[in-house]
Amino acid sequence: MMSRRNFLGTSGLALVGASVVSGRAAAAGIPEAPVMKEAVMQPPLHPTSGPDYQPVVTLNGWTLPWRMNGEWKEFHLVAEPVVREFAPGMKAHLWGYNGQSPGPTIEAVEGDKVRIFVTNKLPEHTTIHWHGQILPSGMDGVGGLTQPHIKPGKTFVYEFQLKKSGTFMYHPHADEMVQMAMGMMGYFVVHPRDPSFMRVDRDFVFLLAAYDIEPGSYVPKVAEMTNFNMWTFNSRVFPGIDPLVVRKNDRVRVRVGNLTMTNHPIHMHGYDFAVTCTDGGWVPESARWPEVTVDIPVGAMRAYEFDAVYEGDWALHCHKSHHTMNAMGHNVRTFIGVNKKDVARKITKLAPDYMPMGSAGMADMGEMEMPLPENTLPMMSGFAQFGAVEMGGMFTVLKVRDGLARDDYKDPGWFKHPEGTVAYEYKGSVAEASRPAGQATTSKDAVEMKVVKPGSSKGGHGGQH
Repeated sequence: MMSRRNFLGTSGLALVGASVVSGRAAAAGIPEAPVMKEAVMQPPLHPTSGPDYQPVVTLNGWTLPWRMNGEWKEFHLVAEPVVREFAPGMKAHLWGYNGQSPGPTIEAVEGDKVRIFVTNKLPEHTTIHWHGQILPSGMDGVGGLTQPHIKPGKTFVYEFQLKKSGTFMYHPHADEMVQMAMGMMGYFVVHPRDPSFMRVDRDFVFLLAAYDIEPGSYVPKVAEMTNFNMWTFNSRVFPGIDPLVVRKNDRVRVRVGNLTMTNHPIHMHGYDFAVTCTDGGWVPESARWPEVTVDIPVGAMRAYEFDAVYEGDWALHCHKSHHTMNAMGHNVRTFIGVNKKDVARKITKLAPDYMPMGSAGMADMGEMEMPLPENTLPMMSGFAQFGAVEMGGMFTVLKVRDGLARDDYKDPGWFKHPEGTVAYEYKGSVAEASRPAGQATTSKDAVEMKVVKPGSSKGGHGGQH
């Protein structure tokens, strides 16, 4: 639930501008700072005044409410320690904004004048950089270079006019290695002034972040550079990541920002799409091409669009295979092909709960619910209608359904496949390989084939229900 703090008066809070800020802000007082504790995607926040636009929805997140003060659209961000649930069974002690990491998405319109109050409740100083925005240098948020640092307990004010529409981010430029590694980041979406320009029916946003949190601990290793064990969409891992629920035939945009230490090839099943926006601006139609995977560089944003014409449950994930795993042990040895029976008998005398695994691959880890250390997750997790999904990390599902209401983002459950459209087990005989590769098949090699589909003992058209 979204709770609301009382309006904070100017007493006790220093109003220090990020650059020279007029007395208008001080006279108006500080707007409230809404807080979100739940890690569930909130409904889109539709505009009640000004230009119309299709608001975004943030996976496992929300949009920050604002107030109008004359011609200024005012927001209040609070930098503070937060507790973020990565998935049921694991929580992390992070730093974020307004109760969550990532912080709430900021939405506004091209040409808006925005005034953003930033209160620091961290144990050290901070700033906010408005990644990709065109603004006065003194509002750019680089501590020591363009502004004084925001000391603990202080509130700074950023004021600028939004020069262009597109997809941007916000994050600190102060003790950046620590504060970014602790989860301080958020989205800043600027909608076009013309409501018909680049209009879509559903607009999703999420940020990529990586953490190294040892089993049993709660705080990320902020000095880690390469061996991360939690790869996240909006500081959530599968199966805790919201699905992207879409109405059939909707025009859909997916905006992805990367604030990790490496690139991420984001792949979506079932569709091809066109990259239509970067944090530099909209991509001209003549420069787009069809893709099924888009690589997101470090410190960059990509938005892609498609028409949701194919119903189903379609995987959406990073295509680096280790990034779809949780709590990876980077020193785990490979035992594929190793007979562990003898050593297992000896080990179980000392550790009766020992389970020999890995001789035939790691899939059994996705099916078995083994005891785990405190506050961690299995490397592979999640179940669907046909069994273990054997995923983790940067993995979710695009769920396209017919007949949804305009703002219905509720999980519709698993897709009911039409009869005869599910892969099935072949029940016939299979010939042994008995000829050199490339040699033509002869009548002697012919094998009677009998296809048995689900729901039928005689072959023909069964179905999966």
